[in-house]
Amino acid sequence: QVQLVESGGGLVQAGGSLRLSCAASGSISSSDVMGWYRQAPGRRDLVATITSGGSTNYRDSVKGRFTISRDNAKNTVLLQMNSLKPEDTAVYYCALRRSSRFYWGQGTQVTVSS
Repeated sequence: QVQLVESGGGLVQAGGSLRLSCAASGSISSSDVMGWYRQAPGRRDLVATITSGGSTNYRDSVKGRFTISRDNAKNTVLLQMNSLKPEDTAVYYCALRRSSRFYWGQGTQVTVSS
């Protein structure tokens, strides 16, 4: 079983920065893909993912502003968010994908004021 615990959300003005952290516990495999998603009305959107080898994938709207990183030894994944915009406001979820199965954290609120 996998548990994911996020931290680091909050309220920030547009143009500011936040860093989200996710700690994973349980049986973590090098083949697991970790990442961040955010909740939009009616759907959960991919923000960024990273493999254990460091390969990353970002949604277009955050490229150049967000950076995802992963520490395999500590089973943690970070999301550094810079130049935040009001449209980045959402609940952000840490995720671990193993084959077709997803594990989710409890979510952390990010609010960007204009």
